[in-house]
Amino acid sequence: MAIIQFVRNMDDLSTERGFQFKFHCDKCGNGYLSSFQPSVIGTAGSLLKAAGSMFGGGWASGAGSSASELQRAVGGQAHDAALSQASQEGKVHFHQCTRCGKWVCPEVCWNAKANMCDACAPKLEEEMASAQAQAKVQVARQQLFDKAQTYDYAGNVDMSAESVLRSPSPSAWEAPKAVGKPCSNCGADVGSAKFCPECGSPAKVEHAACSRCGCQPATAVKFCPECGSHM
Repeated sequence: MAIIQFVRNMDDLSTERGFQFKFHCDKCGNGYLSSFQPSVIGTAGSLLKAAGSMFGGGWASGAGSSASELQRAVGGQAHDAALSQASQEGKVHFHQCTRCGKWVCPEVCWNAKANMCDACAPKLEEEMASAQAQAKVQVARQQLFDKAQTYDYAGNVDMSAESVLRSPSPSAWEAPKAVGKPCSNCGADVGSAKFCPECGSPAKVEHAACSRCGCQPATAVKFCPECGSHM
């Protein structure tokens, strides 16, 4: 059989009932499904097998088996002929590039102005749009890089050799515990309690001092008892 000059990627979907093929664009992979070509011998064999099952006759069953043997014997020739016909049908839906020889789909991979595939003759509008988008991304990255350089991320970090020796131990990194008010009687930590947990003395409550004369009243008042200013 002569060599079929067509796409490099093809799916053979043929069965014993007939032949069908799917051809793919050499560049993007878009496919075209050829028309189904029924197999005369395969159809005849199926009919004979069906007749044998219906009538229960050995002749029909034997004829069906003979048809299957004949299908295997001449199936190669029938398959090749079907492939050749499907290829001629599929070529109408693809264009062959005169520069690289690839068969490509006209919808995506063909440059009609240059009469070549867009791999050999890229489409100017698409290339310009792609280059513009890439240029914007590159400029945005550079602007972010330049802006990041103006910010001081490590101004308070001591990078000297001595700083390693002065580094605090892990225990020193722990958050300090909150210290409450000491008891005026025994000095124990009272915290926010109203009475000392050690001696039971009332906790001393400090009120705000007067902003005018500095007097600090023993109780909460609205006006200073010394100068009469609003507290």
